[in-house]
Amino acid sequence: MKNTSIIACLTAVVAFAACSDVKRTPGSIYMPDMAYSRAYETYADHSNLAEKGVNYNSRPVEGTISREEEMPFHIAKDAQGDTTNYTASKLVKNPIDSLSSKDRLEAERLYLVNCGICHGTKMDGNGPLYKDGNGPYAAKPATLVGDAKYEAMPAGQMFYSVAYGKNLMGSYASQLSRKQRWMIIAYIKEKQQKGKSAAPAAPAATAVAAK
Repeated sequence: MKNTSIIACLTAVVAFAACSDVKRTPGSIYMPDMAYSRAYETYADHSNLAEKGVNYNSRPVEGTISREEEMPFHIAKDAQGDTTNYTASKLVKNPIDSLSSKDRLEAERLYLVNCGICHGTKMDGNGPLYKDGNGPYAAKPATLVGDAKYEAMPAGQMFYSVAYGKNLMGSYASQLSRKQRWMIIAYIKEKQQKGKSAAPAAPAATAVAAK
């Protein structure tokens, strides 16, 4: 009975202490940011964070990419009037050297959604926006299949144009991930190669001997 009374008293003391509103300071804290979270809402006002000793500018650390980001493109956009990086992009190889059947279907879908409206479903530059010159877009988009200029354009330079925009074409960096851009370019290159293979051979010139 005596032991039972002692246990009951100790239990009551512990319960009272646990429920007490007395504030306790643990002294030194090894990781205060983990003990006392300073989390902020994404779209909250961050203008006064520097005053609180918090360094936050909503941009990733320079030279880093997010975990889910694939196939980084190391060439930056040229300054206005400069073409140095655009020229250098010729040397960048497409990390996707071939498309599986599944990826080809997805690349085709991405092309039709994002590119076909200008360049056409046949890549002939005659999409709905141009429409043989009768569409709302007056300038004819690039003919990706059948024009030697674009068939010879390296994949890296195509990627630069899709990522940053070129001439009248705007950037598609917000619509397509890096992997999706490379997939579309691989798809275009496949179509260009098939177009070359299907093109009729030029007739051989026949020399006529003078008599």
